[in-house]
Amino acid sequence: MVDRPSSVAPGRPGSSVYPTSPISEGAKGIATGRDVEWEPLVDFRRNDVSENTIHGAVAWAHGNEIIHSFGGNVLCYGRSMMKPILMKAFVDVLDPELTDKQKAIACSSHNGDTEHVATAQSILTESEWGLMQCPLDVPLIQFGRQVRRPRRWFHTCSGEHAAMLRALRLMGINRAGYTLPQSEWFSLFLDVLRRLMGEPNWEPKRVAKDGCGLPTVSNTVNELSVMFAGLATEKDQDWIWKSMCKHPDLIGGFNRLDSTIIKAGNGQVLAKEGADGLLGLSVIHEDYPRGLGITIKIAHGWNSQATWYVARAVLGVLGIELRNPYPLHRQKAFIVPGVVPSELLDKLERVVTWDEWDPNSDRWLYDWRKYSNPYSGEGTHE
Repeated sequence: MVDRPSSVAPGRPGSSVYPTSPISEGAKGIATGRDVEWEPLVDFRRNDVSENTIHGAVAWAHGNEIIHSFGGNVLCYGRSMMKPILMKAFVDVLDPELTDKQKAIACSSHNGDTEHVATAQSILTESEWGLMQCPLDVPLIQFGRQVRRPRRWFHTCSGEHAAMLRALRLMGINRAGYTLPQSEWFSLFLDVLRRLMGEPNWEPKRVAKDGCGLPTVSNTVNELSVMFAGLATEKDQDWIWKSMCKHPDLIGGFNRLDSTIIKAGNGQVLAKEGADGLLGLSVIHEDYPRGLGITIKIAHGWNSQATWYVARAVLGVLGIELRNPYPLHRQKAFIVPGVVPSELLDKLERVVTWDEWDPNSDRWLYDWRKYSNPYSGEGTHE
């Protein structure tokens, strides 16, 4: 057998697009996950001993002002958390064209249920379906084994792609290559980000290909929070807020965190999940007249249960009751105080992470020492 070097080995033709080292320190001017100041957000304990500690970062923005930051101003990709903001590039042209359900599915990362697929498909004529370029996928499911044939419509981003294709046709923009950053819509999206951040000269440090094939841009958690505060400020200026609150189950689906939060908020909270551990909250609250935006970023990637506990704590101190997630298996969750501003700590103490129906099964309810056998030789024969 001839020992041939890999095509991506240094000096080989394919090496130029690959990192130079698996232990690389990263790119100049861009902090890696090793460099940022991640903090514990919640830990899962079994009879008082921490078995699982979830690190991350949290940022609170009141308008354009960061009022609380915990875990560092981490640079990340907004991914699907940005869909309500991306759709602002198309709100005017789509407003008279789409129903409220179609507008909601345009902002969604849906489970691929029957209603999700039907609503997304209804945005385009059947002759246009072949234009959609999101990947083949199967529905996200809560229970059982998935045996369906992969289809583009099952992909969690199909509603966004369909709405974008509809908008581009109405705007007279060529739909060939619509998933590329050189497509005309992308500069409109960047303009939305600059306006919401109040930074007219802002440029992303990186633009990457998202899981659905569309470009995603890098933002800090502070920037994401400022933009989500802007969603609250602009609540009545377009259809984004109304459509998402009117049809929360189209945004995610059954037992999805963002759908559950929107329903719990009764029109006062917009929530959107993003891949690899992101949750954006936009809150209408009398104490924050310029809009409140909160971003939760989990360091190790998506963990819906841990994020749910943090979201329950954050919303609870604002007077918005989000139910607990399903109970942990023989563990209890404990929130780190730094997830909320210091002036709200007294309220955090009252947002418990367990319920009366949650069995206290991480311990025996007696002192095991009291019943230990004090006679080591008992039952033996000399």
